[in-house]
Amino acid sequence: MLDLDGVVYIGEQAVPGAAHAIADVRSRGTSVAFVTNNAARPPGVVARHLSDLGVAATAEDVVTSAQAAARLLRERWGAGARIFLCGGEGVDAALREAGLVPTESSSEAVAVVTGYGPDLPWRRILEASILVRGGMPWVATNADLTIPTSAGIGPGHGAVVRLIEEFSGVRAVVAGKPDRPLLDETVRRVGGHRPLMVGDRLDTDIEGARNAGIDSLLVLTGVSGLDDLVGAPPALRPTYLASDLHGLLVAHPVPSYDGGVALCGGWAARAVDGALVLSGEGTRDDWWRAVAGVAWQHLDATGQPLHVPEALRSVALGP
Repeated sequence: MLDLDGVVYIGEQAVPGAAHAIADVRSRGTSVAFVTNNAARPPGVVARHLSDLGVAATAEDVVTSAQAAARLLRERWGAGARIFLCGGEGVDAALREAGLVPTESSSEAVAVVTGYGPDLPWRRILEASILVRGGMPWVATNADLTIPTSAGIGPGHGAVVRLIEEFSGVRAVVAGKPDRPLLDETVRRVGGHRPLMVGDRLDTDIEGARNAGIDSLLVLTGVSGLDDLVGAPPALRPTYLASDLHGLLVAHPVPSYDGGVALCGGWAARAVDGALVLSGEGTRDDWWRAVAGVAWQHLDATGQPLHVPEALRSVALGP
């Protein structure tokens, strides 16, 4: 189960090597699903974007948080229910696919759904906020505070969720990661006996996998970086760790420990006076695994994240 933004593509550009890695995974008989918290676009549009980037995909391969939200609403309110729409094209399409009726009329609606839409008018957010404060049930597609774009990290739908929650005093029912509905919806649609969630965010993809009771792979092509990894509590720690999607094609050595030293593939990582110290040589991915191993050991023992010297930060950002 591949997250999209920051894993397969960033904005309009493919992550280097992603298409080749995905094709290789499929050639080995593994099913691939594209799973995204981004609710702005319908699956067919996402699939065409993937195809344009050299990644073979159909609408059936794509599962969005909007679809997961629509299922939650359908299960509670049934087919034909009118849902106040505060979202973009992707949310509208998901509601219709589920047999629900999107509406902008607050007097007809039985529930509110919110989701990302780049052209969403402030008036619609205002109306949704008032309805939620007045007691109308509310489902949010996701609560991501940020989204990766070609211009840099920008505010995500989670900023709107926080605004409505603070105004109304009501917590949203969230369909997207890290909550379970989106991953459950993906398994329901695509199948699979040993699902693996692959993502770039500890606070959505990896935590979502843990909440769903499945393994996860963190790739370092998107949002989460060195500081996030070093300070990750147990609920945010991935099963596997790699620089990019080629990590799907290789074995992952498990760090071993000799006292307070984490050993992995030629690297030795240790904590000295609360700071990270590394020696040895090896692959970049094994560097990250050794760092994560000693950092998590130190965090669990002391409650404090390990300090990473600037010289080591340049290594983390290297080729």
